[in-house]
Amino acid sequence: MIPTLVIGLREGLEAALIVGIIAAFLGRNGRRDALRQMWIGVAAAVVLCLLIGIGLVTLSQELPQQAQEGMETVIGLFAVVMVTFMILWMSKHARYMKRDLEGAASDALARGSAGALVAMAFLAVLREGFETSVFLVSVLQNSTSVATGTIGAVLGILIALAIGYGIYRGGVKLNMARFFTATGLVLVLVAAGLVMTALHTAHEAGWLNVGQATAVDLTWLVRPGTVLESLFTGVLGWQARPAVIEAIGWLVYAVPMLCYVAWPRRRKAPAAKKSTQPAPAPVDAA
Repeated sequence: MIPTLVIGLREGLEAALIVGIIAAFLGRNGRRDALRQMWIGVAAAVVLCLLIGIGLVTLSQELPQQAQEGMETVIGLFAVVMVTFMILWMSKHARYMKRDLEGAASDALARGSAGALVAMAFLAVLREGFETSVFLVSVLQNSTSVATGTIGAVLGILIALAIGYGIYRGGVKLNMARFFTATGLVLVLVAAGLVMTALHTAHEAGWLNVGQATAVDLTWLVRPGTVLESLFTGVLGWQARPAVIEAIGWLVYAVPMLCYVAWPRRRKAPAAKKSTQPAPAPVDAA
């Protein structure tokens, strides 16, 4: 439940923030016509993402067992690539996202192109929704309880919408850089678990046969039905007896990504304003 809740919260809040910033900007500029179009575009993006998720689940269930394992491998690796890009991008741009979006929105209105703002909101929701669909499908396919995982995702999205609305109304203040750093650390662990799972399903599909010896025996720690079992398998992705190639894959992905996300970043110094005063005349030496 924890991984899917974080996924829903993180992805949902990104989309809610982008849409909320654009909606607030259009409202301040009296563009109610563009605001209505934007909400239509957002709804269309949500429906499209739901169809993508349903399609992935349906296609996976209709395939033979070995082909299902292969498809789970492809979906899992694709999800890892997408979430890695999203973590890296947000780590760099989270602090200045509002400023950059409002700048882009102002430029679009200056050019008389409200349609660009509608497209911006549509594509933002479509991108985050597509990432969420693929990521959740990959996590839920390997979850011990699909119902619990689904509840976690829905709860995360609802919390994200509530926070996004609060920010839009001005009643919630959130340090974006710290929020996305904290959730980024959790998502790195989830993505590292997906790397392990993808390597496991790749073996089940007959694609990977090296490094299949047991790396470590954790049966004394990861016992079925315990809290530690839920933590290790549900969040970290570790099974009781992981293969060598799976443990290597987890470490190779998790260690550098955790270091990158946790590394403190310096604030950019504001650009110095150019002086409008004329330069002083040179003084002759006595």
